[in-house]
Amino acid sequence: MVFTEEKKNKKRFASKREDKNAEFEQRLIDLRRVARVVAGGRRFTFRATLVVGDRKGRVGVGTGKGADTTMAIDKAVRIAKKNLIKVPLTKDISLPYESSGKYGAAKVFLRPAPAGKGLTAGSSVRVILELAGVKNITAKILSRTKNKINNAKAALEAIKKLY
Repeated sequence: MVFTEEKKNKKRFASKREDKNAEFEQRLIDLRRVARVVAGGRRFTFRATLVVGDRKGRVGVGTGKGADTTMAIDKAVRIAKKNLIKVPLTKDISLPYESSGKYGAAKVFLRPAPAGKGLTAGSSVRVILELAGVKNITAKILSRTKNKINNAKAALEAIKKLY
């Protein structure tokens, strides 16, 4: 009997923690092991890049580094929540007009689509637009770079230009 009560309490507390973090959905874009050469060999750390969004018009990207993956992911979530931007959505759950963004060597072009068209985008740009809550849009990565982080930040730059 005592065991079942403890179990219920654990479930109750766990659900409160989940509700607190349920406001934002997160997706991992990139996870890398990074090496630094020091006297005596290499020292390894991890770099995680995450996209955080609420599917209601707010989205952010964060990159965190840590000794292990969980530390890096937690840090990336905190940084992404600090860097949230608001996405202007129309009644068709699209963007108001065309926009392009550039970050580093990455160039991204966003074009609103009619209702029912769906989300046509690739790579990390798709993740950004999904978590922002955009449903009808066509996006194109115009550069040759396959750098996911720069493509994601270029998509954010294109969204920022809408204001």
